[in-house]
Amino acid sequence: MQRWRGLEDIPQDWGRSVVTIGSYDGVHRGHQLIIGRAVERAREAGLPTVVVTFDPHPSEVVRPGTHPPLLAPHHRRAELCAELGVDALLVLPFTSEFSQLSPAEFVAKVLVDRLHARLVVEGPNFRFGHRAGGDVAVLAELGATYDYEVEVVDLVVRGAAGGGVPFSSTLTRRLVAEGDVAGAAEILGRPHRVEGVVVRGAQRGRELGYPTANVETLPYTAIPADGVYAGWLNAEGEAMPAAISVGTNPQFDGTERTVEAYAIDRVGLDLYGQHVAVDFLAFVRGQAKFGSLEDLLEAMSRDVARCRELVAAADAPTHPAV
Repeated sequence: MQRWRGLEDIPQDWGRSVVTIGSYDGVHRGHQLIIGRAVERAREAGLPTVVVTFDPHPSEVVRPGTHPPLLAPHHRRAELCAELGVDALLVLPFTSEFSQLSPAEFVAKVLVDRLHARLVVEGPNFRFGHRAGGDVAVLAELGATYDYEVEVVDLVVRGAAGGGVPFSSTLTRRLVAEGDVAGAAEILGRPHRVEGVVVRGAQRGRELGYPTANVETLPYTAIPADGVYAGWLNAEGEAMPAAISVGTNPQFDGTERTVEAYAIDRVGLDLYGQHVAVDFLAFVRGQAKFGSLEDLLEAMSRDVARCRELVAAADAPTHPAV
């Protein structure tokens, strides 16, 4: 899959294409319906599929300080789009100047002049242009002028997660924040993932017999609620069963919130400086402060046993490499 950042990266000889536009944070099951339909229509027409998204999130430019927690960084979204059969991902730098483009200017500049769209596939709530002034009706009206079609896909997917409300990135972020990583996984179609570089921490886990990878997470990452989780530590091309701790480590009066993963039954791992990913499978218990070090060690032993059990009964991530 080709990856472009900015309109200038698009090849000058780029021909007609099928396009879909959106933040697509998380590339959840609703998003997958839209992107999948775009890929399907493109293949029928013998054309490439282009996904257009933005960086930073438009809300941070329009309303500074409101950047939402992100379910997936751009490189992860690119991987997920590639798995769906997308041919090119265009990340548009979302600037104050760009936010001023009218719907007609956006269409002319992006869809017509550079991507030569023949078909644009969107969800029913798609908005674009200055102050979100354009919707799918406006997009279709402009298509009559600029010779492209518009297809609207019903992206409503419902399930147990969130009590049956339609699946969305907003709902997924709420479930992650509440620690309901199983509910988030239902929406995403895979475990929620947190990525970052392994840095040196206080090394208390090593001293207690449970050496952990202390993950310095990427900016704006959606991090689950404080507690202990079962999941996987993805490193060196392998998905390793893990017991994951999120929180401030109240046992030792910590103040900094961290994400730490203990690779169960693995000895001698040295991951310092490596980029790793942590996949969250299930919530085990909330963060707690114990009466003694012995009580803490007993709880950690139970946590690891429970995490080992949960991971053994689940399917490992299909793409552990990061």
